[in-house]
Amino acid sequence: MKAIRRFTVRPVLPEPLRPLSDLARNLRWSWHAETRDLFQSVDPEHWTAAGGDPVRLLGRVSPERLAELAEDRRFLRRLTAVADDLDDYVTGDRWYQEQDEGLPAAVAYFSPEFGIAAALPQYSGGLGILAGDHLKAASDLGVPLIGVGLLYRHGYFRQTLSRDGWQQEHYPVLDPNELPLTLLKETDGSPARLALALPGGKALHARIWVAQVGRVPLLMLDSDVEENDHGERGVTDRLYGGGSEHRLLQEMLLGIGGVRAVRTYCRLTGHPGPEVFHTNEGHAGFLGLERIAELCEEGLGFDAALEAVRAGTVFTTHTPVPAGIDRFDRELVARHFGPDAELPAIDVQRILALGMETYPGGEANLFNMAVMGLRLAQRANGVSLLHGQVSREMFAGLWPGFDAEEVPITSVTNGVHAPTWVAPEVLRLGARQIGVQRAEDALTVGDSERWDPVAEIPDQEIWELRRTLREQLVLEVRERLRASWRQRGAGNAELGWIDGVLDPDVLTIGFARRVPSYKRLTLMLRDRDRLMELLLHPERPIQIVVAGKAHPADDGGKRLVQELVRFADDPRVRHRIVFLPDYGMAMAQKLYPGCDVWLNNPLRPLEACGTSGMKAALNGCLNLSVLDGWWDEWFQPDFGWAIPTADGAGTDPDRRDDIEAAALYDLLEQRITPRFYERGRAGLPDRWIEMVRQTLTLLGPKVLAGRMVREYVERLYVPAALAHRALTPDTAGELAGWKARVRAAWPGVRVDHVETTATTATAELGTSVGLRVRVALGELSPDDVEVQAVSGRVDSADRITDAGTVPLKPVGHPDLEGRWLYEGPLFLDRTGPYGYTVRVLPAHRLLASGAELGLVAVPSGEAVEGAGVLLR
Repeated sequence: MKAIRRFTVRPVLPEPLRPLSDLARNLRWSWHAETRDLFQSVDPEHWTAAGGDPVRLLGRVSPERLAELAEDRRFLRRLTAVADDLDDYVTGDRWYQEQDEGLPAAVAYFSPEFGIAAALPQYSGGLGILAGDHLKAASDLGVPLIGVGLLYRHGYFRQTLSRDGWQQEHYPVLDPNELPLTLLKETDGSPARLALALPGGKALHARIWVAQVGRVPLLMLDSDVEENDHGERGVTDRLYGGGSEHRLLQEMLLGIGGVRAVRTYCRLTGHPGPEVFHTNEGHAGFLGLERIAELCEEGLGFDAALEAVRAGTVFTTHTPVPAGIDRFDRELVARHFGPDAELPAIDVQRILALGMETYPGGEANLFNMAVMGLRLAQRANGVSLLHGQVSREMFAGLWPGFDAEEVPITSVTNGVHAPTWVAPEVLRLGARQIGVQRAEDALTVGDSERWDPVAEIPDQEIWELRRTLREQLVLEVRERLRASWRQRGAGNAELGWIDGVLDPDVLTIGFARRVPSYKRLTLMLRDRDRLMELLLHPERPIQIVVAGKAHPADDGGKRLVQELVRFADDPRVRHRIVFLPDYGMAMAQKLYPGCDVWLNNPLRPLEACGTSGMKAALNGCLNLSVLDGWWDEWFQPDFGWAIPTADGAGTDPDRRDDIEAAALYDLLEQRITPRFYERGRAGLPDRWIEMVRQTLTLLGPKVLAGRMVREYVERLYVPAALAHRALTPDTAGELAGWKARVRAAWPGVRVDHVETTATTATAELGTSVGLRVRVALGELSPDDVEVQAVSGRVDSADRITDAGTVPLKPVGHPDLEGRWLYEGPLFLDRTGPYGYTVRVLPAHRLLASGAELGLVAVPSGEAVEGAGVLLR
């Protein structure tokens, strides 16, 4: 019979055990081994049944067992030590508190998904896992971050397979009362609420749940409240579910409601208000509109408020393809703002202008969330060096007149939270080598270039560790595979073969990720006969563990999953290749350490970063990847292999896949399997072990989320906080007025004449030539602009590459025609074909970049005649 109502009955802990409740409610347990060990010792059987979730564990333990523990002095000593350690972790000074003054008092970090722990399933893939790792690393470093997201009642879907290998989706209902969450309450004990106005006089209400991630609070907005009608209750039903209006409401709740939630949280707890707002992808972009509305209520005009908001906003883009960005119909957005809906004090046309694709190649009727994110942020970044370059090219239309390399989008390469992803056995080996505290600091702060102590670990210990981890993976795979086949309808009598699946002494390759077409799940199947030979080789076999979810609406992705599953079902190879459904954090934490090689073969350059290979590397797994994302940046032959790409513009996609698959097979046959199976004098694969050692020594410090968050603090958060403080109401008004004046006057700015002292088309390295430039500034003055010489090597089309800029200085007064003379030296610091040009940019002390306004004036053809533009 089905219950008509559900309650969560909480255990009453004996007084000596009360600290267990606080430990269970702080998600630090998910990456802190001592806390997990303590909970496991409460009841090992129930700990396993609860999936390693302390909240569920405490709901299952019998009162008799709790009473027994309350009298167990040894357990109580452990409990006190772990509780004291958490208190010290949460309240003590860490890296951030030791830095110079000027740091932001707080940073609000918005993301549509967060992968903190398997016990809080609010993520779909890399974006959410990255956001979770960002929060954990910020906590370890003491960065005063406030996370903001939504609480999805169904989370992301759970994946099973049909008998014929087709992906099935299931959406289990999550009860917040059974999750490691606390409801944010007003001082009178009532739940804290917020509301958004909807068209037609309706409203979208939400309450705020708090997940405590170490030192960092994560605010999660939940629309499943009684005040809402059925439709509004379902706004936070599923991650990335529903149609356009559903997604728009989710993103309005995340951005606008998220700012209101932050204000409420700070009011109720005394947490410092954020000086910096960080938007993780465009989904939360509406947060900038709410902050503009706040300032307008305080008396600022829209333009001044926009400048003040931009100064303190950081925008991170994660997608290298336009199709990955949320875009909404203009009329849909217009209907949800203005006098009859949300933010009534702001002109709807001003809101629309922030997101419309008003640039060459844009679609004039679409509202683009990433475009709005960029227009509302003074600082923006991609998530790897290559992705920064791709992003600058992708969004160059927002900065017309500038080369892509000058588009003001930098990059901070992602990192991963080592305590979450490194196997306990690897951690213990490191702690044995350098001590527990030094090992913990090395994995969290991430401030060293190399981990040289790894060189002192004996080869035998490294190889035994790798085999132990591989053996654990084999057992995990068999257990999960058996469960999957039972779900597919198989009986136990059919599944005896699973006991022979995988071998702890065979080279093991992992491939696990979401399944959009560009990640090429099935590239390994391109030549099935050749793959079978690799899997079944008599002396040097390989085995492959594959996992991944296709989006519920992506039938193409589901077909790729089915194709892989059907191959893995073949009795000839099913002991050597497996597909594990329902890829998630719990599976990943077993998969990364147990693999010898991590495979990644996306279409270059469509992988923004690809952090799964980083997690594998931290466990001594070697990467085999296309040079994309982070691997393009940090690959060295000392610790992995690069799959050659056939990415010429004219290459047919099928032919490209054939070429790259053949290159993959060649690497496996000729270089990877021989190195794994060859043995030195001590009976060990010496060259393989050395690659593992180099991976840990050289890659380990680079791929840490601690390094990533420190970069965000130093390169983006601190400049944003300083800019935020500089934009007082008066200075914001001044900057807005100046920008309006410059935009209006810019058509009158031009370069009229360029001349040089160079008398020939050749010059010697180290010499300089003088430049004289006459510019018309119209209604502007030299204080409003910077005139620059731009120089560097030139290509065959006379385009300047690796350009450098030098400001020129105004000389005297304007001539009778109002033109100004600018002069300066041009130093010839490189040999070969060399060229220069000049340009005029707007200049103001409060601009973060000369490209910020997207305005530039360059010489016309007539102005450069006889100017010696090229020096060869």
